[in-house]
Amino acid sequence: MKKCLLFICLPFFSLSVAAQTKEPLQLNKTNIKQVVKALTLDEKVKLVVGMGMHIPGASAGLLPPNDPEDDKITPKVPGTSGRTHAIDRLGIPSLTLSDGPAGIHFMDLTAAKPKYATAIPIGTLLASTWDTIMTKKAGEILGREAKDYGIDIVLTPAFNIQRNPLGGRNFEYYSEDPFLSGTIAAAVTNGIQKYGIGVSVKHFAANNTETNRMKLNTIVSERALREIYLKGFEIAVKKSNPWTLMTSYNLINGTYTSESKNLLTDILRKEWGFKGLVMSDWFAGQNAATSLKAGNDLQMPGRPDQVQTIINAVKNGSLAMSDLDESVERFLNLVVKTGTFNNVPYSNKPDLKGNAAVSRTVASEGMVLLKNDHALPLSKSSTVALFGNASYDIIAGGTGSGDVVKKYTVSLDEGLVNSGFKLQQNNKSAYENYIKSEKAKKPAPSFMDVFNPFVIKEMEVKNEIITASAANSDVAIITIGRISGESKDRKVADDFNLTDAEKQTLKTLSESFHAKNKKVIVVINAGGVIETASWNQWADAILMAWQPGMEGGNAIADILSGKVNPSGKLTTSFPVSYIDVPSSKNFPGKQLPLKEGEILDPVMPTYPAEITYDDDIYVGYRHFNTNNIKTAYEFGFGLSYTQFEYSDIKLSSSEFKDKITATITIKNTGKTAGKEVVQLYLNAPSVKLKKPSEELKGFAKTKLLQAGESQTISFTLTPGELASYDSNISSWIAEAGNYTIQIGASSLNIKKTKQFHLAKDLVVK
Repeated sequence: MKKCLLFICLPFFSLSVAAQTKEPLQLNKTNIKQVVKALTLDEKVKLVVGMGMHIPGASAGLLPPNDPEDDKITPKVPGTSGRTHAIDRLGIPSLTLSDGPAGIHFMDLTAAKPKYATAIPIGTLLASTWDTIMTKKAGEILGREAKDYGIDIVLTPAFNIQRNPLGGRNFEYYSEDPFLSGTIAAAVTNGIQKYGIGVSVKHFAANNTETNRMKLNTIVSERALREIYLKGFEIAVKKSNPWTLMTSYNLINGTYTSESKNLLTDILRKEWGFKGLVMSDWFAGQNAATSLKAGNDLQMPGRPDQVQTIINAVKNGSLAMSDLDESVERFLNLVVKTGTFNNVPYSNKPDLKGNAAVSRTVASEGMVLLKNDHALPLSKSSTVALFGNASYDIIAGGTGSGDVVKKYTVSLDEGLVNSGFKLQQNNKSAYENYIKSEKAKKPAPSFMDVFNPFVIKEMEVKNEIITASAANSDVAIITIGRISGESKDRKVADDFNLTDAEKQTLKTLSESFHAKNKKVIVVINAGGVIETASWNQWADAILMAWQPGMEGGNAIADILSGKVNPSGKLTTSFPVSYIDVPSSKNFPGKQLPLKEGEILDPVMPTYPAEITYDDDIYVGYRHFNTNNIKTAYEFGFGLSYTQFEYSDIKLSSSEFKDKITATITIKNTGKTAGKEVVQLYLNAPSVKLKKPSEELKGFAKTKLLQAGESQTISFTLTPGELASYDSNISSWIAEAGNYTIQIGASSLNIKKTKQFHLAKDLVVK
């Protein structure tokens, strides 16, 4: 009997042992809620606060201290912008985040062998292509290189509105127009995420000023916020499903964006349906617990005090555990999509050569020909007298998080030689010797270079050098260079405006070369708008080359030589004078006094400040065109080496119901193959709500049309494109009446118009 009982008990004993020795819980795509329950409070908080910044070679004390235990853990990818905590017992890895508006961004001042990345053209140039296929290809470069380096999230695209031409980070952004910005951002996002790499669209929202950016209170109407400063984000969220979104530094109407439940929960998630994770900008916001409660899931780069703040808030009941769990769940949903979690292999050997070739093509597609008085394209037999520091030392991109460690850059002098042109050698030698001498004075590399780049003063050019060049060369090219970046806004004097020395050199060049019936060409190598009206008459051609990335010199030469027909169009208005800009009266805002005991941050010294958006919805061309204010070059402007003819517009209906389609045919009537950017603007009834004279609602770039070739383009307008935001009823309304579709080559150069009718007011949402 005892033996029998023993045999009966053995199977139950075996089952009990098996239950105790089963595999421990490990994160996968199906058990996320179970993992959240298994996490301790300390572990949950670690997941929503990053591991701090780890910058090899950065001086101690510049950044807030990290957790000493975190510093003992070697980063998977040294020199990147941030990383998250791992919870090894549950199979949760650490994620790697890298900046990337103009290429994968590394910060390692000690690396014997730097990690190189492709410096693609800046955001404004990408948008100036008006080509979602081309901008998606630029995004694919970032996606491929992030994957090759084992990076999980790229902190791009950046597409705040270029509200004022002095904005220090305008080079990262796309346009003064939200429809264009959001559409281009969606294309870049789709290009990056194609490779299983997440993006963080930024900076959400109304982050249009760098001065005092950490504590700047942006005072803006609900309508302007919705129609101008949020609309681009809404488009990008709905067209590309970004994995993450980054909140900005500033406050909006008194509340930090990272702590605004209205912005992050009500609008972003409930209205727009965003399903991804929200992270803060680096060191943004004030209270980590308030931030989590509002819907900002991840505090970056993370500080030990934020960990304690959140723990205390949960324990005292000011932060519900359910709010913390929701953010943890969103974070884990992100983790399971990443290359690190899925053990995707990475080579550390991106195809830099192939990616550079794509970058060159994209760069040439976004350069804008502003003027051409029979000067371009250049004859291949031309001998060029090349002036300007930037002709020999190109500015590939801006500074700060948008900078890139690149293996080389191609300056204009190299690009011209590569294209078969001859250079006037005396100029070349003088500039090269000067630049080499000045660069020798550069201090040792420092983390602060991110915010205070070393800039060489423009070389002074003696009149006799110009006179000799006019005798020995066929054409003069002068490059005007400008650089700007994170944490600082530009100035009007000697930046937006030319310096007196630049004007004098250009005037003397014009007089000397024109006296011999020779042309003068200006290339603008800048991240943003500059004044052109006062000196336009001295140049025979002006090319806005922007900051075109590492292959910039080759791309500029492709345009100047005629190898590529320019097809870029302006995404921002060029005012005649800075005072014509509607935000000029209060940019960059009013600085307020420090509170008692308040001190300035050593890296980003920021005072309390406020700025009122008095221009409301009338930003850029909405202001200039509606008020008939002359610009130097209007929004959407850009010349070509050929001509295009527009047929009459055909509408699918004369009455608007659910949608309406407009069709137009573009024909290349010139002798040179080229592409045309076709722009659709809408003039809407404005009885109940005042509206701009026209607003961009559609665009398309043709294929390369051969001489005599045509292409038909179609645009479909939905109720959303017709509507404006009525803050009195918190709804988007399309007002009854007649609407005019305007299709043309710029916001002022309208080729064809056609009307349709909306029978009654339409509440869109």
